[in-house]
Amino acid sequence: MNTISDIMFWISTGLLVPVVVLLIVLFFRSLLLVGSFFGQYLSIRKTDKMLREQLETLRFANLDEFDGKLPANNKSLVVIYMRRILESQESHAQVQRLLANFEIAADKDLSASKTLTKLGPILGLMGTLIPMGPALVGLSTGDIASMAYNMQVAFATTVIGLFAGAIGFLTQQVKQRWYLQDMTNLEFLVELINEKRNRV
Repeated sequence: MNTISDIMFWISTGLLVPVVVLLIVLFFRSLLLVGSFFGQYLSIRKTDKMLREQLETLRFANLDEFDGKLPANNKSLVVIYMRRILESQESHAQVQRLLANFEIAADKDLSASKTLTKLGPILGLMGTLIPMGPALVGLSTGDIASMAYNMQVAFATTVIGLFAGAIGFLTQQVKQRWYLQDMTNLEFLVELINEKRNRV
């Protein structure tokens, strides 16, 4: 039994360095995510205001004019897919395919936030528990310096893991609302296309 315990202890101790490295990577990835999220927020504010005004007055009769009102230099995902749907409005199957592709693209953009939300706390907990073993050994042998160092590592990894998880969770919640609104607008556009097709 002692041999098995020693093997498990060596394995867990050996995992500390990879866990710390991954936590550092997640920390910098969360900082990059905050920057890109802020840029996306500014872009969406402008796009959302413009789309809300246009969609309020949009009917199947003036659907052909809507494409010209979309800003040409706008790189927003919903504007890109609106343009593609309007170009493919003659094919119902192609329009449905574009709607599915938008969902995939939105989920791909959310993947970084989802990864941080799940991996951050997991790695933070691992980084907390792994140094606790050596810290308890240091306490039992009277090596206070070793115990203090291991406890410092444990607390630092917890904080970094929770920080990365919090950034992931907050950005995921907000982005999901954005993409839900975008999906609603795209489905409204598709319904108008279907209504126009049925009237012809």
